[in-house]
Amino acid sequence: MRLFAAVLPPAPAAEELRRAVVPLRSLPGAATLRWTGTAGWHYTLAFLGEVDEELLPDLYSRLERAAHRTEAFPLRVHGSGRFDGRALWAGAAGALDTLRLLAERADAAARRAGVPMEGHRRYTPHLTLARSRVPADLTPFTAALEGFEGLHWEAGELSLVRSHLPVDGVPGEQPRYEVVRAWPLGR
Repeated sequence: MRLFAAVLPPAPAAEELRRAVVPLRSLPGAATLRWTGTAGWHYTLAFLGEVDEELLPDLYSRLERAAHRTEAFPLRVHGSGRFDGRALWAGAAGALDTLRLLAERADAAARRAGVPMEGHRRYTPHLTLARSRVPADLTPFTAALEGFEGLHWEAGELSLVRSHLPVDGVPGEQPRYEVVRAWPLGR
């Protein structure tokens, strides 16, 4: 299974962001971007990639411990950014130190369960809104969302999500995400 650990925004926060993103779709260059649907919005904590089924019981146990060791924390969607002209994203505000700690714990849980993880990178909390196959000028899009301040919510759950990749060659096909397991934060 292709898996990642994530914090999912609640429906009201996703809907608020969706309304803010609608006008971006009419900006010059928007038609060349592949826009992520609200069902695909999440803050990835750790990308695990393809995980062998025999590792799952230990992975579940370790992620559960990581969730229980981390208290629930305030979060909101905030501002925007981009990665190398290829990804447009919305950022986060709130208890980012706790979000980063949860990301580190999810990464460590996967490693200890035997999941081969990529090299460690500094965690940048982001929710991907759109991607470009070639480098694009995303400045107008980030500028349009620069002052976005989403509603406050409490991140209270660590989710393990399965990613079903889109079928090649099908126009508009999006990845589908399925929560495999979720654990409440704190005890």
